[in-house]
Amino acid sequence: MAGASAAQPTGLGSEHAVWPGRRVVAACFAAFTVYAAAMVFTGHADGTWAVWAFGGYAIATMLMLATRSWVLPLAVALGGALVAPLVWLMTRTAATAEVLVIGRAADHVLKYGTPYLPPGQLTGWKAYNPYLPLMDVFGLPRAVGIHGVLGDTRIWVTITTIVLIAAAFVVASPHRLRDCPHCRTRIAGATALAVASPVIAFPLALGVTDPPVIALTCLALAWADRGKVVRAAIVLAAACAMKTTAWAAVPVLAIMAWVQYAPRAAARFSATALAATGVLVLLAAPEAMATSTDVKAVKDNLVDFPLGLTKHKTPAASPLPGHLIAGLGTVGHDTVVVLMVAAAVAFTAWILLRPPRDARAVAWRLAVGYAVMFVLDPSTRFGYFAYPLALLGWLALTKNSSPERTVPPPQGQLLVSEAAT
Repeated sequence: MAGASAAQPTGLGSEHAVWPGRRVVAACFAAFTVYAAAMVFTGHADGTWAVWAFGGYAIATMLMLATRSWVLPLAVALGGALVAPLVWLMTRTAATAEVLVIGRAADHVLKYGTPYLPPGQLTGWKAYNPYLPLMDVFGLPRAVGIHGVLGDTRIWVTITTIVLIAAAFVVASPHRLRDCPHCRTRIAGATALAVASPVIAFPLALGVTDPPVIALTCLALAWADRGKVVRAAIVLAAACAMKTTAWAAVPVLAIMAWVQYAPRAAARFSATALAATGVLVLLAAPEAMATSTDVKAVKDNLVDFPLGLTKHKTPAASPLPGHLIAGLGTVGHDTVVVLMVAAAVAFTAWILLRPPRDARAVAWRLAVGYAVMFVLDPSTRFGYFAYPLALLGWLALTKNSSPERTVPPPQGQLLVSEAAT
């Protein structure tokens, strides 16, 4: 890509997905620079990331404007926004809360078959584990005795996320990679740009658990757009077995499968997604529901804590409407719950009355739904908006693909091909 023209990387023809021009990418890096500059003064791990990212984004912006290379500015952005702060935080500072929670949960799974502490041991907000059991797989290297960087949760979350994002772009590619060097070039560039953005790089450096869930959701969208609804369901099930935020994608994709393909395709997608989620959760935490105490622990960790109903509250308290209203007391908290239910009903009516007819429509609806949910959530933080922003980024980087691989086959052919898989 070093010899690329001013409009796009070398070899990207008009038959391929639209690639943003140099000025657009430079503007993105400039916006990332401003964001990092604002984060410098937050302190702690956030501020450490911002110091590195500010330099990386600023230099990448200048390189985009002053050179014709694509490789160098993308490499600098990746180095400043992800690689350098990730290594620094893993080797020079104490682990973040997310890293500690996942590590302790993995250790607890190995000993007791469940990642959730019983009610009597929930003595502070860090004792709660709001993640579903598959997320704790990232803590297993440290739990089995691997120390240093290779035992750190963040390195495995980062590697997994990058691989999944690249896979999503591969599936969405209009041509087979072995036959099209242009697609290989574009996938490398799109992956680098996505990972270098603060939507992905920031949470990865800090060990926040959203990036792999986002990447799995994008991969599921890519498979669904290819007509492979069973594969999409299995991929989405992995996300659902990690975090409840992925659950919203299941009914929306099921409705898309019903409208675009056939009712049988929707049924197969739903059944596969639900069954695979259950299997993955059971494999990751076989004793999580073994006793009444374990069931109470699951409720405390996965339901009460995220909703702010426990004695110890989550520190996720960005000044968004849901949190501010809930802070008014019992009446305020009940009001927020009512607003969230009303928003869920409205969202359901939207996807039923105007059902999404392809994966891009699914991504748009999910972006809107997530944004509204996070605005109203009483235990909210600005970082949750990585979901809608990432989905919008996915739409931008997969726009106008060649129809060769994205137009679904007829319904009968779809069901035959799915049966073969």
